[in-house]
Amino acid sequence: MMERHFDDTREHLLATGEGIMLGKGFAAVGLAEILGSAGVPKGSFYHYFESKEGYGVALLERFFANYLGTLDGIVANTALNGRSKLETFFSNWDALPGETNCESRCLVVKLTGEVSDLSAAMRKELERGIAGIVERLAACIVIGRADRSIPPGTAADTLAASLYQLWLGAALVAKVQHNQTAFTAARHATDLLLA
Repeated sequence: MMERHFDDTREHLLATGEGIMLGKGFAAVGLAEILGSAGVPKGSFYHYFESKEGYGVALLERFFANYLGTLDGIVANTALNGRSKLETFFSNWDALPGETNCESRCLVVKLTGEVSDLSAAMRKELERGIAGIVERLAACIVIGRADRSIPPGTAADTLAASLYQLWLGAALVAKVQHNQTAFTAARHATDLLLA
């Protein structure tokens, strides 16, 4: 029973912090804000995490576990051909109504530029997670080539990395421009790369 409480409190701290950091970033958020928002006593934090950096690594691990799980579902969806799998993935990057970009839903977009120079451990977790995303995109490309929805061409892993970098760049530009122009351009470039 005690271990279940530990897991619930740890998860609650991570979920609370994710919401706050999606809005403010990593450095601008103090532990007191996370603990206060979570309603967890201040002294409890170090029972679950060694440091704020350790918390950041756990936050990214949690984010990527969820995100990669969603991508695994897209890859496994036999109702979609390979190209449709990619289109489903990239359609999730477009802003929801009322949003100007996807950073309010994606820790990679929000934190990559900020924490990569601050924390080697968080940078490594970002690198690991991004590699997982690219691996799943490459799987979609391989499936698409097998079902002929994507023509042969550039190696699947190289094309997958290029597509991910294209959309990550579009998300950062959309963050600056506060409109959908970069996503429209990314969608057009994606169509050209998959032609």
